[in-house]
Amino acid sequence: MSSSKDFTVAICGGGLCGLACAVALSRAGISVTVFEASSFSQESGAGVGLGRATSFIRASVLPNAVRALKGLGIFDAILARSDQPEPAPRLFGFVSAKDPHDFIFSYETRCEDPVALAIYRPAFLEALLSLLDPSIIHFQKRCTSVNVSETGKHVMYFTDDTIHEADLVIGADGVRSVTRRYVIGQVLKNPLAYPNTAAYRGLVPTEDLRRAGVQTNLTGRPICFLGSGKHMICFPIKGATVINIVVFVTDYDKPPQSELPYPWVESASQIELKDSCKDWGHDPMIILDHLKNPSKWSIHALDPPLRSYVRDNVVLVGDASHAMLPHLGAGVGQGFEDVFVLVQLLTHSKTQKFNLCDVLAQYDNVRPPRANGVLQASARVGRLYDSFRSSEQDEARLQQGLSGMWENVWGHDLYEDVAAAFESLHRLQVF
Repeated sequence: MSSSKDFTVAICGGGLCGLACAVALSRAGISVTVFEASSFSQESGAGVGLGRATSFIRASVLPNAVRALKGLGIFDAILARSDQPEPAPRLFGFVSAKDPHDFIFSYETRCEDPVALAIYRPAFLEALLSLLDPSIIHFQKRCTSVNVSETGKHVMYFTDDTIHEADLVIGADGVRSVTRRYVIGQVLKNPLAYPNTAAYRGLVPTEDLRRAGVQTNLTGRPICFLGSGKHMICFPIKGATVINIVVFVTDYDKPPQSELPYPWVESASQIELKDSCKDWGHDPMIILDHLKNPSKWSIHALDPPLRSYVRDNVVLVGDASHAMLPHLGAGVGQGFEDVFVLVQLLTHSKTQKFNLCDVLAQYDNVRPPRANGVLQASARVGRLYDSFRSSEQDEARLQQGLSGMWENVWGHDLYEDVAAAFESLHRLQVF
């Protein structure tokens, strides 16, 4: 497709947000090039070499993200790759981790369309890759820095000693973002922090748990077992034949630490995990008994959040701009919201190279307040989960604290945000 645009775009990062952005922009005829640090291979079983540690991780696409993906025109391709035939409600039930596992709270929602989709990350990426011209994607291209050339273009530098120039750089390079360093400048401290939260992950066949005597129903809605300083999420996948398990353990007595040495994923012993949860009751301990080889993830988040996602013609999306704790399951959804708003702005008929800075300023007016609000809410929810002490008073506090928690996440009107951005651009006579 030919384009009336006179600017070029380079996307740093070929993950979920980077590829979603590339598909939407290239369909609009905009010149896009994607640079991804990892390789493209068949090792993961889904055609995207992400490493074994991430091959079973599923992207949780909540209602707001479903609407963003539909608005980008890529939802149907993603749904076709999912083992979930159609989006389904994702309403949590909360259960005490201690015997007798009292059912504490059943989350209900006023959201008009509370459906979500879960899909394996490699399958998600393959769906997006199938929509792109392979020639615009460059793998094994790790960006080390971004700078501005004498001509005003932005220059990306790579580990193989090559460079690439573009009028606009979109930083979709994840939690350990290089483009973020350019946006915040060299003076400010790296805001990426380790809040002493570890996530232990694994998969267990449903039938194994049933035979072992687990009484809690794990095949319907997702279940969150609540304990002191920790909680466990269980949700069914593969037609409820497998339970995806994530145990979050946080040391709240320690202040957040600086970014830990990489890698952040390692094998963990079952003994270590069970020792962290030794005060739990019958069902959770059976589940942990079957989690033979858990992986341990050191979860990082931005603290404090970024005030701005834009500097010059470099703009951040996804975890690069608002890496957050996963307790609302909303991180990737915020990334898709970023992409939706940015694509609407960049593909507008009046957006050109000369007014890119003004257009990006409207993105920066809309997205940080929204995404940072979700980031902060996610941290509050995690602390609320982990402060549960199995008392009637705690049950009432939990119910009050969680009531309506997802409404703002799920029900946010992105089209209203875009309309407000366009209105500002017209009022300022940019458009």
